[in-house]
Amino acid sequence: MKKMRGVHSALIAAMVVSGCGSDPKPVTTPPGASDAQGDWKDPGRYAACKVFSVQGVECGDPEVFNLDACDKASLAGLARDGLYTLVYRNERTPPSISAGALRLSPYGHLSSYRGVVPSRYHIDDESFYLSSTRELSTSVSARDALVGCHVEGNRLHGCYATCRNGTFTGYGTFMAERWTRRAGEAEASGLRLASESFVAQGEPVDVYVTHGHAYVVSLPRGDTPGGLSVFDVSNPAAPVLKTTLSLPRDNYWNGVWSKGNALYVASADTGVITFDLTNPASPQLLRSLPSGKGAIDVHTVFVEGERLYAMSVSPVPKTLFFDIRQPTEPQLLGEYVEPGAGVDGRVGFPHDALALEGRLYINHWSGGYLVVDVSDPTEPRKLGAFTYPYATSHANAVGHFGDRLIAFEGGENWGAHLRVLDVTDPAKPVRIGEYKLSDNVSIHNMLLVGQRLYIAHYQHGVRVLDVSVPETPREVAYYNTVRETDPHRGESFYDGAVGIRVPGDGYVYVIDTSRGLLIFPEP
Repeated sequence: MKKMRGVHSALIAAMVVSGCGSDPKPVTTPPGASDAQGDWKDPGRYAACKVFSVQGVECGDPEVFNLDACDKASLAGLARDGLYTLVYRNERTPPSISAGALRLSPYGHLSSYRGVVPSRYHIDDESFYLSSTRELSTSVSARDALVGCHVEGNRLHGCYATCRNGTFTGYGTFMAERWTRRAGEAEASGLRLASESFVAQGEPVDVYVTHGHAYVVSLPRGDTPGGLSVFDVSNPAAPVLKTTLSLPRDNYWNGVWSKGNALYVASADTGVITFDLTNPASPQLLRSLPSGKGAIDVHTVFVEGERLYAMSVSPVPKTLFFDIRQPTEPQLLGEYVEPGAGVDGRVGFPHDALALEGRLYINHWSGGYLVVDVSDPTEPRKLGAFTYPYATSHANAVGHFGDRLIAFEGGENWGAHLRVLDVTDPAKPVRIGEYKLSDNVSIHNMLLVGQRLYIAHYQHGVRVLDVSVPETPREVAYYNTVRETDPHRGESFYDGAVGIRVPGDGYVYVIDTSRGLLIFPEP
């Protein structure tokens, strides 16, 4: 082992991968996986470099990386501009992974890593080094550093280090792949953009359309708070912004749904926020639910019939059930907590869910895809699950195809893609098909309308699939929403088309994290 600059070096012995910022949480393998084929298969270390703790050298400085076994000459082939998505692999046994993004520019001040301009930036024909520093709070400073080891085609391989207040919290190897449109694709095929409305309030992530209005929810972005933006879409070719809403200490709003004159917003701070839509252009705040339970992080919401489901990731991961026979006055009926949730990280948390005919299909992140009988909301009963290695089960759609009940399930990480499952027997879900475009771009939300599946596919934009033969989904239309010159591109792995609705008015409503509300005639 080489000593650096004559000082003692010791290989870092322990690692904790951080899921901070806007990058996905690290994932491993759930216990007792029902399908051996996961989103990611371990290729081994991505690069020959190593990370060391060096006495007298700050965590994340170039001197903590040993590049002796690297092919530095190959770094001359790196494209020094454009968007890259990354997969991080730590050194645990077995390893866990997470994903991220960066933007490179010939001018360093236009580059981005971990969502900010790198504080240190050095790229030439034989070296690649980036380091970004962020103040997570008044007492916590985060530093993240990347160093290049070799380049193969449009992929950069290297090592990374993460630090908190000057102390290592993670290290390992990474692979970054330059994002480009898929070979041979134009901007669009089969989808025509009718209108585009920028959303100034934070980072837009979801939309619900009702009463002639589109209700767009946003997360905070930098110093700009998130909240709710209301557009009059009575003329989809020319939406009109009517109002915006935000609360001073409560504006991380990730999901939205409606029933009657009630609007339900998923809040990371206060659970489900209920608004009155008697005047659709001017929602009136009613209350947050569940009341009297303290702070609760609800990530998504779903309505079926007279029931509202709220998926909470913390403080205790669980799915809440509400009676909404009186839509503006939801009443708590019960909850479902997956055994081990909040205790065993492999069990995951409820990220999203869909209800159909007395069953709730829960995307339980690393715990996989669950089927729960909720016909009696006071005594929910788990019927079965579909699990797989490196799961990040995130969204789903379910429908009848002949005498079969078919589910479409997708994750949200490196390699995450669409799985087609036969869930006719909920105790034994079986994978019967797949749809995958590339490893470096994740699938996101989806909606089943008849025999067409509409997908918000992050950097791959909007995808419309004919699923009349579920085993072999067939793409019939697409629209590439991402342009490299758009603001905020490359700041997060979660970038591009993220939210989607097809409300039955002849249009498709899409949320892009940079461009805002995009409206298309149905293909």
